[in-house]
Amino acid sequence: MHEEKVSAVTAHRLAVFSDAVIAVIMTVMVLELKAPEHPTFSALWPLWHTVVSYAVSYLFIAIIWINHHYLMGLVGPPTLRLIWINFAHLFMVSFLPFATAWIARTQLASAPVVFYAALFVCVDIAFNVFEREVLGRADATQVSARARRMARHRSLAVLAIFATATLVAFVAPRLAFGLICGALLLHLRPEALNSRP
Repeated sequence: MHEEKVSAVTAHRLAVFSDAVIAVIMTVMVLELKAPEHPTFSALWPLWHTVVSYAVSYLFIAIIWINHHYLMGLVGPPTLRLIWINFAHLFMVSFLPFATAWIARTQLASAPVVFYAALFVCVDIAFNVFEREVLGRADATQVSARARRMARHRSLAVLAIFATATLVAFVAPRLAFGLICGALLLHLRPEALNSRP
């Protein structure tokens, strides 16, 4: 009984720590938003790059949190390996405010969008490793074989789109940004992780 309580607290601490880091990242990102100097609605138009990039990054972080939340529901006693994987994932996510500010200030220029898309690749790889580690330790009563396949196929599809967007950004940064937006739709609902046999 004591070991079960310790395990639950440890998993809870991992989830709470991750939530806190994600909250700080979102706060840093919103602090990058600067109001226009002129008191007119027309002054907002030149800032559309900022608004769109912020909205996409905010959605991405929200998706990260939702999927992380579902996975944490499957975590038993977290291993040291899982904890370090989680740290690596959060480290990648922590670069989002910087990348978002860069593409906003340069109005979706090629190099910043390449960096932005490549960061999405890194974040997704780290998440895929985290997801594989959690699902690999979950038993069939928590996640069915079909659900595991769905999660794996979805993760690989999203990663492929992000990688494609990174290459496309060298010649067509706005198209690459659109690909990123489309890929995010695949992660809106982690229903595969919520499936039961």
